Amino acid sequence: MTQHPQDVVKLILDDHRRMEELLRRMRSVAEDRAGALRLFAALLIAHGEAEEDEVYPALRTYRRIDDAEVEHGVQEHSEGNRALLALLEVEEVGSGDWDEKLERLVAAVTHHTDEEERTLLNGARENVPASRRAELGAAFRHARTEHLKADCGRVENVRKVVQNS
Repeated sequence: MTQHPQDVVKLILDDHRRMEELLRRMRSVAEDRAGALRLFAALLIAHGEAEEDEVYPALRTYRRIDDAEVEHGVQEHSEGNRALLALLEVEEVGSGDWDEKLERLVAAVTHHTDEEERTLLNGARENVPASRRAELGAAFRHARTEHLKADCGRVENVRKVVQNS
């Protein structure tokens, strides 16, 4: 089955792959680790906020998509955001503390993306009509873009997101 380029499942999966690439760059001493972290922070916050604003509420309306899985996704966003904040607050990139906090972030994010792909996204692919997935994709993309324009990965903003979760 071919997915529409605006399909919310495809857009979310594309973001997950981009996050994985940025996490690899953050682990590599040959890369601009601080730059990768800035890009990652913005993407993680924008992605999570857009999912919670536009996608998760819509998925709750489908009987075959478990509300508990949606709520679990929200909880895992909070865990990932707290791990991100802890890393952003480390002063020296590449220090032992930075590497330790990075590994906690990697664990939280990879756990969430794996679980979300196996549960919510498979459920959306199987139970949400393609036209509705395209509508959700447009709403997700718009919300994510607005968060990115607002420089949502700044440590001050991440602190607010964590405090409000």
